[in-house]
Amino acid sequence: MPLDTLAAPATHALEIKHSRFVAHAAPIENEDGAMRVLRDVHVPDATHNCWAWRVGDQYRSSDDGEPAGTAGRPILAAIDGQGFDRIAVVVVRWYGGIKLGAGGLVRAYGGCAAECLRTAARQPLVDLARVVLRAPFDALGSVHAALPGAQAHKLSETFDADGVVLHIELPRDHVPDLKIRLRDATRDRVEFAPAADDAP
Repeated sequence: MPLDTLAAPATHALEIKHSRFVAHAAPIENEDGAMRVLRDVHVPDATHNCWAWRVGDQYRSSDDGEPAGTAGRPILAAIDGQGFDRIAVVVVRWYGGIKLGAGGLVRAYGGCAAECLRTAARQPLVDLARVVLRAPFDALGSVHAALPGAQAHKLSETFDADGVVLHIELPRDHVPDLKIRLRDATRDRVEFAPAADDAP
């Protein structure tokens, strides 16, 4: 199933038995980004700042003093259940004097995070590939004409004695189509190679 990230940070507030819960969700690129979000939304005078984040196969969560498994894991389950990746969610709790019990905490933390994500603006994650194209000078027009249809973005363009070297970025699933188009348009005179920094 294709995953989404957040188009913008989102928040959602909930009150249960006088305890106030506020979820803060934000898009991230990596663990450093997650740590920045955790620092930015941390509320020192709150009872608990519980959180979870996921970036692909990497994830972490924290109950921040709540009983084990009642906060961080339900927040992570909300991230996964809503089909998100590359996001961090912090749920801040101010204790209202009435204990919720383990089941109540799981529902409160997971529910607040899930509702925050359910109502947030989504942005599809697109797996991008970086490719190096080599083409003779007389094929340059065909190459430039084919790039927009493949949603390719030109990163750099240099010339040498044999022609042009283009570094481009495009959705990974558009690469085969672009190869076919350029093969047909240039009588197979464009060379493709993955860029050195492209990691599938």
